[in-house]
Amino acid sequence: MSERRPAPTVGQVVLGKRLQELREAAGLKREEAAKVLRVAPATVRRMEMAEVALKIPYVQLLLSAYGVAEEESDAFVALAEEANQPGWWQRFHDVLPDWFSLYVSLEGAARIIRSYEPHFVPGLLQTEAYARAVMEAGTIAQQGSETIERHVSLRMTRQELLEKADPPHLWVVMDETVLCRPVGHGGIMREQIDKLLEFAERDRVTLQIAEFAAGPHPGTYAPFSLFRFAEPELPDMAFTEYLTGALYLDSRPEVSAHLEVLDHMTARAASAERTKKILRERRTTY
Repeated sequence: MSERRPAPTVGQVVLGKRLQELREAAGLKREEAAKVLRVAPATVRRMEMAEVALKIPYVQLLLSAYGVAEEESDAFVALAEEANQPGWWQRFHDVLPDWFSLYVSLEGAARIIRSYEPHFVPGLLQTEAYARAVMEAGTIAQQGSETIERHVSLRMTRQELLEKADPPHLWVVMDETVLCRPVGHGGIMREQIDKLLEFAERDRVTLQIAEFAAGPHPGTYAPFSLFRFAEPELPDMAFTEYLTGALYLDSRPEVSAHLEVLDHMTARAASAERTKKILRERRTTY
């Protein structure tokens, strides 16, 4: 049985896709690649889809079968060894769902993160008190206070991404509902809005509010995020979450559809400057 992991790292996703491209360029089907390894074709598929760790002996045999030059093969193997190293988030394996681990990995590797949030302040921008109140109101509360605190700790650790010397550009469109729905008591909401105003002044953070007065927009289905990476091997990816899981989309038509909707929404949403005015006005209501 293949080794089970919490989730692939971005490096494993990139290299898995590269393995598939090399196989296809060599004119081999998965069944033929599987014969080289003496495994089932499903094993090759899982390597290419980053569903299992990249076993170095398997990688070396496949690269040889695909006719990859020795120098390129050595570089690929070195990258695979690095990609197999666990991410920081795996220490939260006890509370981090498998389907969300990949999100944290993508989040940490992206150069641009764009998202639409119709319900709550995005996790990367939440205060500790706001995050805890959200957890206490959700299904996580059924697992007890200790689990809630682990989730809050994970969320706060994720935010260290924005404190790096060279952070990604975070561009968020929040529905006005986010500001109208009270989370916890008024002090929690005031503190949260203060934090949003603080982030709104940063060069690499763009906040916009989709106002009620602007009417319906094409994104009124579910929250979603778009990731863009510095590595040319990794395509743009879209993420959307539902109650018990999530979808990761990397096909060009699907990603383009999400990008088009988000571009339309940002054009109609309040500007970054007007958003700061809305935040200040909303703060006085709590």
